[in-house]
Amino acid sequence: MPDASEQYRAHFDARVVFANGGGLTAEGFRLDLPTPGVDEAEVARLFVHHLGLALVASVELENLTIVAEPHRGSRGIEAGIAERASRVVDLSHVIREGLVTYPGLPAPTITPHLTREQSIPKYAPGTQFAMDIITMIGNTGTYLDSPYHRYEGGADLAGLDLATLVDLPAEVFHLRDVAPGGTGEREIPAAIFHDHDLAGAAVLLDTGWSRHFGTPEYAQGAPFLGAAGVAELIRQGVALVGIDSLNIDDTESGGERPAHSGLLAAGIHVVEHLTNLDSLPPSGALFTAAPPAVEGFGTFPVRAFAIVP
Repeated sequence: MPDASEQYRAHFDARVVFANGGGLTAEGFRLDLPTPGVDEAEVARLFVHHLGLALVASVELENLTIVAEPHRGSRGIEAGIAERASRVVDLSHVIREGLVTYPGLPAPTITPHLTREQSIPKYAPGTQFAMDIITMIGNTGTYLDSPYHRYEGGADLAGLDLATLVDLPAEVFHLRDVAPGGTGEREIPAAIFHDHDLAGAAVLLDTGWSRHFGTPEYAQGAPFLGAAGVAELIRQGVALVGIDSLNIDDTESGGERPAHSGLLAAGIHVVEHLTNLDSLPPSGALFTAAPPAVEGFGTFPVRAFAIVP
């Protein structure tokens, strides 16, 4: 919290109208502010939150002034400051037409269904829309694999529990000194997981390989998670495993896929082609990667991100 010399309050009159009828009037109200730079809409929101009002249809403020004044304990101010202190880190690659995610798989194509010019006669003057069609394989950009991707009877994208995809505690393993370019070892050693409690966590493997994404170098010599590491993560009961590499498995092993097979059989989500993992702390962040709920589909791009307090 700012000290008293840096604290501000709003002085105002207010008129509240409730959606289910009735209203409330306040004169000369005083309200603590998180910063002096809030606008009238934010003051109104803080006012409603402070009073715990429900079913508010509208709030009108009059005679609003913001003054330097010590706080008196308005509700919601501490939470507002905490929200502003956190940051969102985007961990996804941008999908664009022609993007090659995995060599040999088709790149996405984007075509117009309705252009802005074509929409002009369909809507009121000054109102235009663009509607486009994207054709792409599910394995495009940063994507999540469901059990259906590997197993015919496994849960598809529509069958995933959303609670296992949102706000997962992130345990990030920064392996740039271990993966190729460091010691040269491609397989991520299982021993790195032994001194961690990973139950229910999103385990994110930061190998640094995403620096090659979109180039020929990305497809060869990529780091991967081996069978021993998979067994340890299954034993600990992790919720999700993500990697910033070409594949969570060794694609140069002749077709064996122990990571996909083991993790997806255990109901552990797999997210591949992450990026920007070096921006995350080893622990403390919350990770989200939720695909659309598509029936009969096993893999789809996600907007993966982390909230860092």
